[in-house]
Amino acid sequence: MRLFGLIGHPLTHSYSASYFNQKFAQEGNLDCQYQLFPLTSIRELPALLAKYPNLEGLNVTIPYKQQVFSCLTNHSIPDGLDACNCIRIRDGMCEGFNTDWVGFEKSFLPLLQPKQKAALVVGHGGAAQAVFFVLKKNGIPYSVVGRNHKPGVDLTYNQLTPADLQTHNIVINTTPLGTFPRITELPSLPYEAVGAGHVFYDLVYNPAETAFMKEGIQRGARVKNGAEMLQIQAEESWKIWNQ
Repeated sequence: MRLFGLIGHPLTHSYSASYFNQKFAQEGNLDCQYQLFPLTSIRELPALLAKYPNLEGLNVTIPYKQQVFSCLTNHSIPDGLDACNCIRIRDGMCEGFNTDWVGFEKSFLPLLQPKQKAALVVGHGGAAQAVFFVLKKNGIPYSVVGRNHKPGVDLTYNQLTPADLQTHNIVINTTPLGTFPRITELPSLPYEAVGAGHVFYDLVYNPAETAFMKEGIQRGARVKNGAEMLQIQAEESWKIWNQ
C-alpha cells in the first residue's frame, strides 16, 4: 500500500484525506491511501516516519510549515519562500517542496481587477509565506498585519485604521481565525471601511463562508475561500510524489 498523509495540529478541519481518498477511488489507484497524522510537536515526525515505512509523501499544514525544515534532508523551494507544505519521501530521505504558492496564485489572480492596487495580509506565519511570494512575484505591494510587533509585521491590529483599508483594497486572511469549529472568529479589522471595490480572500476553506468573508459580502466586496487553492496545491503535490 502506498501511503500519503497530512501533518499538523489540529487537523479536525481538514478535507485533505477525503479529497485524496476520493481521488484515488475515482482514478482506480486502489493501492493508495491518505491519512491524517496530527502531531503535537514537529519532533514527533521521525517517529512517525519510522512507524510507517511505506509513507511516500506528506503534506504539511499549520503550525509546521516553517518548523519542518529541521526535518528535511534537502528541499526544492524557490528562493524567498520560507515555508514547506509538501514532502517527498524516498529511501528515508525527506525532500521539501512548496505547492501552496502555485495554488494561491492560480486561484487568487483571476479575482483581481485593475482597481486592485495594494494588499493587506493578515498574519505572518507559515501559511502567509506563499502569499508574500506570489504578491512579490506579481508586483503587488502589501502590508502585513499581526498581533504584535516583530520583524516582517508592519501594523498591529490596534494600529489599523479605516484609512488603511481604503488604501489596501485587497485583504487576505492567512490566519486560522474562523476555521471550524470556531466559526465565529475573525480578524479584528475596521470593516466599516470596506466597500464594493475590495477583494477578500480567506485561506480558510472550512466553513465555505467564513465570518471574515461574510463581513466582506455584507459590504459588497468580492470574496473567495481557500478551497480551490487546496485542490490545486494537492494536485501539484500528487505530481511531485509521482515524479
